[in-house]
Amino acid sequence: MDEFQEILQDFLVESFELVEKLDEDLVELESNPDDLELLNGIFRVAHTVKGASSFLNFDVLTHLTHHMEDVLNRARHGELSITPDVMDVILESIDLMKALLEKIRDTSSDDGIDVAACVARLDKITGGSGEVETPVSSAPAVEEPAAAEPAEESSNDEDEIDYDNMSPEEVEAEIERLLAERQAEDKAKREAKIAAGEEVPQMPSGDEEEEKSEKKEESKAAAPTPAPVAKKEAPKKEEAKAAAPARKAPAQVEQTIRVDVKRLDHLMNLIGELVLAKNRLIKINDDVEERYEGEEFLEELNQVVSIVSLVTTDLQIAVMKTRMLPIGKVFNKFPRMIRDLSRELNKKIELVISGEDTELDKSIVEEIGDPLVHIIRNSCDHGVESPEERLAKGKPEMGTIALKAYNEGNQIVIQIDDDGKGLDPDMLKNKSLEKGIITEKEADSLSDKEAFALIFKPGFSTAAQVTNVSGRGVGMDVVKTNIEKLNGIIDIDSEVGKGTSIKLKIPLTLAIIQALLVGVQEEHYAIPLASVLETVRISKDEIYTVEGKSVMRLRDDVLSLVHIGDIFEVERILDASEHAYVVVLGLGTSKLGLIVDTLVGQEEIVIKSLGDYLKGIEGIAGATIRGDGGVTLIVDVVALMSMAKDVKTTTLSEGSEGGSAVKEKTQASDYTVMIVDDSKTDRTIMRKALEPMGVTLVEAGDGQEALNILKSGDYNFDAMLIDIEMPRMDGYTLATEIKKYNRYKNLPLIAVTSRTSKSDRMRGVESGMVEYITKPYSADYLASVVQRNVNFKAEFL
Repeated sequence: MDEFQEILQDFLVESFELVEKLDEDLVELESNPDDLELLNGIFRVAHTVKGASSFLNFDVLTHLTHHMEDVLNRARHGELSITPDVMDVILESIDLMKALLEKIRDTSSDDGIDVAACVARLDKITGGSGEVETPVSSAPAVEEPAAAEPAEESSNDEDEIDYDNMSPEEVEAEIERLLAERQAEDKAKREAKIAAGEEVPQMPSGDEEEEKSEKKEESKAAAPTPAPVAKKEAPKKEEAKAAAPARKAPAQVEQTIRVDVKRLDHLMNLIGELVLAKNRLIKINDDVEERYEGEEFLEELNQVVSIVSLVTTDLQIAVMKTRMLPIGKVFNKFPRMIRDLSRELNKKIELVISGEDTELDKSIVEEIGDPLVHIIRNSCDHGVESPEERLAKGKPEMGTIALKAYNEGNQIVIQIDDDGKGLDPDMLKNKSLEKGIITEKEADSLSDKEAFALIFKPGFSTAAQVTNVSGRGVGMDVVKTNIEKLNGIIDIDSEVGKGTSIKLKIPLTLAIIQALLVGVQEEHYAIPLASVLETVRISKDEIYTVEGKSVMRLRDDVLSLVHIGDIFEVERILDASEHAYVVVLGLGTSKLGLIVDTLVGQEEIVIKSLGDYLKGIEGIAGATIRGDGGVTLIVDVVALMSMAKDVKTTTLSEGSEGGSAVKEKTQASDYTVMIVDDSKTDRTIMRKALEPMGVTLVEAGDGQEALNILKSGDYNFDAMLIDIEMPRMDGYTLATEIKKYNRYKNLPLIAVTSRTSKSDRMRGVESGMVEYITKPYSADYLASVVQRNVNFKAEFL
């Protein structure tokens, strides 16, 4: 059974590959019925599928393809002309052939699908009566018991034969013997079917001309007793020599192999991890360069990092290419669809396809089919006019829909153009008002480009009545939803009376993308670069408020603004700068200015899902790992632009300067002072000096620990005593970090150090220190400095 399944698998793969382009070829044949080469190619497909299905005993499929072959055979000999009516029947038989192949793939049997009506019509086309008996399907598994004994015998024989050590002549003789054996079995089966009254004799007659030339000699050898086989061995030696060059053909076949998609997905995931590791390595290299500037080993380290980066990039591109498929696999089904729609709508429409070799990631190719179907059906129904209308407007009777694909940067653009009636923006606004999709105020403010986008609104339709083709108002909404899922953008241009052009801009892959990293307070976010139009640096004075919304003037446009911190509710703990950056996002015709604190830079990121617990967070599409090992959330631009509509006025707020100053001190212990020093002895000395005051004291062993205590918010500090020389984070760095926080902007920072040079004192002032105490010092002096800086009340002394 395993052997049968292997043969069946090969048959299905080959058959689906052959049938895939058949629709397109048949539509082309209808336009060029004299193209003999095309007709022969289509005939060969039917002939190949029929031969293989007959071999595997799929009688229903064999019966159908036999009659298809009859029609095509008459056409290629000029006995039959391919009219639209004939083509309708042929196309119907192709659909049935696909259905049978799918049935065989799912159940290993071709029963359950009725082909009688279609076969009768095919028989009438060839001059028959149409009364054809349809064979009952016999699943291949049923035939196995009957052939069990010969199979066992042959398997025993094959076990004894050592094929590896055979000479070429012996191999040829063995092949000849196996062929003769198989043909004898087939003959016996045919005779059994004839005895049962089945119409087997008709089947060979249809493909007689093709098979006579291919198998005449083999039939002569197979039909008689084995003696002729022996006779044929002598000339076979000469044939073997003659056929020697032909043995190179299998080498060409082996140029491609079929790989399970799961393996490619796993490989892509591993490449993603490698890209993250590369980014981390580059970041570490930069840090090492900064720390060990001028060292000899840096040059060698740089070379290694550069090579790893280059090889990783090349490997990533190579793996991505293995997942790429030509978009022609999607485009191939549209000629048939246009042909059927033309007949259904009584219109004359020509489809022009270009760029079908443009490649896309497999996952995107699978998703792009449905949106394109909806757009093209819409173009046929609403766009292209009837022949009478076109002639009245001075247009050619034949309407044209052009479908093309091309690369543009790191995106692919799929463009659908038609030369139909075009979109009337006023009519679209009126229809939207009628259906309650927009308000009158919104209609007045819509530009033509924004009015075109109304066709993507749920429930919108300009059709006068619902038909099989359109009118339900769901098709274009599906298009928008599916394209946005792929992080794509839709752009529409149209001119009344001239036609419409729809562009779908889609990323080449969904796994690894280019992103703009932005900073908001202490958070980082990644914005897909495909949605970023430009970045602008602005000041507070450039932000205006209109109807409770923040806006700015960007050249000739008024741009809505929203702070990313307001959307994701990021607490404003760091000091706001006088300036900020605006990332201008574009999604179709919509634009939004996203205010961020800093622009970190452009980076290649690997998209990671958030997992079951965190998935579904609005505005977040996933996460990635930065070069420094931190996690960055990836913004979902579509959701973000929707969320921005509910955010009110955005300002570059300085935040609250709350903290200890707000709370009234009623006792000495209400004052809180932090002592930061890596030496326990020095911390004890400072503690002993301050304890008599009765203030609350908190200790930290280095700058990093002190910063973590501050961030925790457990204390409201009134002053900090900071040593300069400390591990992990020194006093200068700590002071600089603290001053970034709004609530600690006016917190007194007092340096306590043995560094006494003028430059050290200057650096302390620059970093935000208000006092500079040098060691050694007296306990009274330290206490007086602290009392002065925290405004310690005299009554507590």
